[in-house]
Amino acid sequence: MTHSPANAPHAAVFAAAPDAAAAARYYAERLAMTTDPSDVAAELAAGDAGFVIVDSRNRGAWDEGHIPGALHLPTREIAERAAELIPVGTPVVVYCWSPGCNGGIRAALEFALAGHPVKELLGGFEYWVREGYEFETGDGGRHRHPVDARTGIAPGALAAGAAGGAAAGGATVACGC
Repeated sequence: MTHSPANAPHAAVFAAAPDAAAAARYYAERLAMTTDPSDVAAELAAGDAGFVIVDSRNRGAWDEGHIPGALHLPTREIAERAAELIPVGTPVVVYCWSPGCNGGIRAALEFALAGHPVKELLGGFEYWVREGYEFETGDGGRHRHPVDARTGIAPGALAAGAAGGAAAGGATVACGC
Protein backbone atom coordinates (compact mmCIF):
# COMPACT_ATOMS: atom_id res chain seq x y z
CA MET A 1 0.00 0.00 0.00
CA THR A 2 1.33 3.41 -0.97
CA HIS A 3 0.53 6.48 1.10
CA SER A 4 -0.48 9.60 -0.81
CA PRO A 5 1.33 12.89 -0.25
CA ALA A 6 -0.44 15.63 1.72
CA ASN A 7 -1.42 17.51 -1.45
CA ALA A 8 -3.28 14.51 -2.91
CA PRO A 9 -7.08 14.44 -3.22
CA HIS A 10 -8.82 14.40 0.17
CA ALA A 11 -6.10 16.57 1.68
CA ALA A 12 -8.75 18.75 3.34
CA VAL A 13 -8.08 16.96 6.64
CA PHE A 14 -4.64 18.58 6.73
CA ALA A 15 -5.52 21.85 5.00
CA ALA A 16 -4.63 23.76 8.17
CA ALA A 17 -2.25 21.27 9.74
CA PRO A 18 -0.10 22.38 12.65
CA ASP A 19 3.60 21.74 12.46
CA ALA A 20 4.94 18.79 14.44
CA ALA A 21 6.15 20.95 17.36
CA ALA A 22 2.74 22.60 17.74
CA ALA A 23 1.07 19.19 17.61
CA ALA A 24 3.43 17.86 20.28
CA ARG A 25 2.67 20.81 22.58
CA TYR A 26 -1.09 20.39 22.08
CA TYR A 27 -1.10 16.65 22.81
CA ALA A 28 1.21 17.04 25.81
CA GLU A 29 -1.16 19.68 27.23
CA ARG A 30 -4.18 17.51 26.49
CA LEU A 31 -2.63 14.55 28.31
CA ALA A 32 -1.84 16.80 31.27
CA MET A 33 -5.52 17.74 31.56
CA THR A 34 -7.14 14.31 31.18
CA THR A 35 -7.02 10.82 32.62
CA ASP A 36 -8.83 7.62 31.77
CA PRO A 37 -10.88 5.03 33.65
CA SER A 38 -8.08 2.45 33.82
CA ASP A 39 -5.62 4.90 35.39
CA VAL A 40 -8.19 6.18 37.90
CA ALA A 41 -9.31 2.65 38.80
CA ALA A 42 -5.70 1.56 39.35
CA GLU A 43 -4.94 4.51 41.63
CA LEU A 44 -8.17 4.07 43.60
CA ALA A 45 -7.46 0.34 44.02
CA ALA A 46 -3.95 1.09 45.26
CA GLY A 47 -5.28 3.07 48.22
CA ASP A 48 -4.76 6.77 48.80
CA ALA A 49 -4.98 8.11 45.26
CA GLY A 50 -4.03 11.66 46.23
CA PHE A 51 -7.06 13.18 44.51
CA VAL A 52 -10.78 13.60 45.02
CA ILE A 53 -13.04 12.22 42.31
CA VAL A 54 -16.12 14.35 41.64
CA ASP A 55 -19.30 13.38 39.84
CA SER A 56 -20.66 16.62 38.35
CA ARG A 57 -23.99 15.21 37.14
CA ASN A 58 -27.45 15.82 38.58
CA ARG A 59 -28.96 13.84 41.48
CA GLY A 60 -30.93 11.49 39.22
CA ALA A 61 -27.82 10.48 37.29
CA TRP A 62 -25.84 10.08 40.53
CA ASP A 63 -28.52 7.80 41.96
CA GLU A 64 -28.50 5.63 38.82
CA GLY A 65 -24.78 5.05 39.30
CA HIS A 66 -21.50 6.67 40.24
CA ILE A 67 -17.89 5.74 40.90
CA PRO A 68 -17.49 4.38 44.44
CA GLY A 69 -15.93 7.00 46.68
CA ALA A 70 -16.84 9.89 44.38
CA LEU A 71 -18.15 13.13 45.77
CA HIS A 72 -21.41 14.33 44.23
CA LEU A 73 -21.10 18.01 43.35
CA PRO A 74 -23.13 19.15 40.32
CA THR A 75 -21.33 21.61 38.07
CA ARG A 76 -23.75 24.43 38.86
CA GLU A 77 -22.80 24.14 42.59
CA ILE A 78 -19.00 23.95 42.28
CA ALA A 79 -18.28 27.69 42.51
CA GLU A 80 -20.43 28.01 45.63
CA ARG A 81 -19.65 24.77 47.48
CA ALA A 82 -16.24 23.44 46.41
CA ALA A 83 -14.25 25.32 49.07
CA GLU A 84 -16.39 23.92 51.90
CA LEU A 85 -16.02 20.34 50.63
CA ILE A 86 -12.51 20.16 49.18
CA PRO A 87 -9.52 22.17 50.43
CA VAL A 88 -8.19 24.58 47.80
CA GLY A 89 -5.24 23.06 46.01
CA THR A 90 -6.43 19.46 46.40
CA PRO A 91 -6.17 17.62 43.08
CA VAL A 92 -9.55 16.75 41.57
CA VAL A 93 -10.68 14.34 38.84
CA VAL A 94 -14.10 15.24 37.45
CA TYR A 95 -16.52 13.29 35.33
CA CYS A 96 -19.90 13.71 33.75
CA TRP A 97 -21.92 11.20 31.77
CA SER A 98 -20.05 10.44 28.55
CA PRO A 99 -17.75 11.65 25.81
CA GLY A 100 -20.85 13.12 24.14
CA CYS A 101 -21.29 15.58 27.00
CA ASN A 102 -19.12 18.58 27.84
CA GLY A 103 -20.22 18.64 31.49
CA GLY A 104 -16.89 17.24 32.64
CA ILE A 105 -15.05 20.03 30.83
CA ARG A 106 -17.31 22.66 32.39
CA ALA A 107 -16.81 21.12 35.85
CA ALA A 108 -13.03 21.00 35.32
CA LEU A 109 -13.06 24.69 34.42
CA GLU A 110 -14.99 25.53 37.60
CA PHE A 111 -12.49 23.62 39.76
CA ALA A 112 -9.53 25.25 38.00
CA LEU A 113 -11.07 28.68 38.61
CA ALA A 114 -11.48 27.70 42.28
CA GLY A 115 -7.74 26.94 42.58
CA HIS A 116 -7.61 23.17 42.12
CA PRO A 117 -5.31 21.13 39.93
CA VAL A 118 -7.90 19.22 37.90
CA LYS A 119 -8.20 16.50 35.28
CA GLU A 120 -11.22 15.35 33.30
CA LEU A 121 -12.01 11.62 33.23
CA LEU A 122 -12.14 10.74 29.53
CA GLY A 123 -15.33 8.90 28.60
CA GLY A 124 -17.04 9.90 31.83
CA PHE A 125 -19.23 7.53 33.80
CA GLU A 126 -20.31 5.77 30.60
CA TYR A 127 -16.83 4.46 29.89
CA TRP A 128 -16.21 3.65 33.56
CA VAL A 129 -19.14 1.24 33.32
CA ARG A 130 -18.33 0.02 29.81
CA GLU A 131 -14.79 -0.86 30.87
CA GLY A 132 -16.24 -3.11 33.58
CA TYR A 133 -15.42 -1.16 36.72
CA GLU A 134 -17.62 -1.39 39.78
CA PHE A 135 -20.15 1.37 40.37
CA GLU A 136 -22.47 2.29 43.19
CA THR A 137 -26.12 3.33 43.04
CA GLY A 138 -28.00 5.82 45.19
CA ASP A 139 -29.30 3.03 47.42
CA GLY A 140 -25.73 1.96 48.23
CA GLY A 141 -25.80 -1.12 45.99
CA ARG A 142 -22.63 -2.13 44.18
CA HIS A 143 -22.80 -3.28 40.57
CA ARG A 144 -20.52 -4.23 37.71
CA HIS A 145 -21.38 -4.86 34.07
CA PRO A 146 -19.33 -7.11 31.80
CA VAL A 147 -16.56 -5.34 29.91
CA ASP A 148 -17.79 -3.97 26.60
CA ALA A 149 -15.42 -5.55 24.07
CA ARG A 150 -15.45 -2.34 22.01
CA THR A 151 -14.04 -0.22 24.84
CA GLY A 152 -11.87 -2.24 27.17
CA ILE A 153 -10.28 -5.51 28.07
CA ALA A 154 -11.19 -7.84 30.90
CA PRO A 155 -9.99 -6.61 34.32
CA GLY A 156 -6.77 -8.35 35.28
CA ALA A 157 -5.75 -9.12 31.70
CA LEU A 158 -2.97 -6.53 31.79
CA ALA A 159 -1.48 -8.06 34.92
CA ALA A 160 -1.65 -11.49 33.27
CA GLY A 161 0.20 -10.14 30.23
CA ALA A 162 -2.68 -10.74 27.84
CA ALA A 163 -2.55 -7.21 26.40
CA GLY A 164 -1.36 -3.77 27.23
CA GLY A 165 1.16 -1.18 26.38
CA ALA A 166 2.83 1.85 27.75
CA ALA A 167 1.88 5.43 27.14
CA ALA A 168 4.22 8.38 27.47
CA GLY A 169 5.83 8.16 30.89
CA GLY A 170 5.36 4.38 31.03
CA ALA A 171 1.72 4.36 32.16
CA THR A 172 -0.13 1.24 31.07
CA VAL A 173 -3.49 1.80 29.41
CA ALA A 174 -6.36 -0.65 28.99
CA CYS A 175 -6.57 -0.47 25.21
CA GLY A 176 -2.99 -1.61 24.86
CA CYS A 177 -1.81 1.57 23.14
